[in-house]
Amino acid sequence: MTAAETIRAYYDAFNAKDMETFLSLLTDDVAHDINQGGRQTGKAEFATFMDHMNRCYNEVLTDIVIMASEDGRRGAAEFIVNGEYLATDEGLPEANGQKYRLPAGAFFDIRDGKVARISNYYNLPDWIAQVGG
Repeated sequence: MTAAETIRAYYDAFNAKDMETFLSLLTDDVAHDINQGGRQTGKAEFATFMDHMNRCYNEVLTDIVIMASEDGRRGAAEFIVNGEYLATDEGLPEANGQKYRLPAGAFFDIRDGKVARISNYYNLPDWIAQVGG
């Protein structure tokens, strides 16, 4: 699988809420750089993060544009996050089903056809303003 195909499969699985396929696209030692947060390492940590995210947010990504380096080792994606805030996330405004639409991006390292690093970026103050914080 090319880097672009790996990234496309990653987002297709995310949008389908297919966590088994989603997690299978990660290396065991995946590095996950959380927007305006720290780095988590490992597939188990990523799975725990996704469980939390799926409890607090219902999101579908649209307008996905994928870019990949010629050597297939790195990639990036830009997209729109269309979401609903389901359950209050610690330190953030109270959730009551608010809808939001947010441009975002991600950078990837790809190793052996799997995601070895993902770094996500979006404008947190914009999201807070949209959910009424």
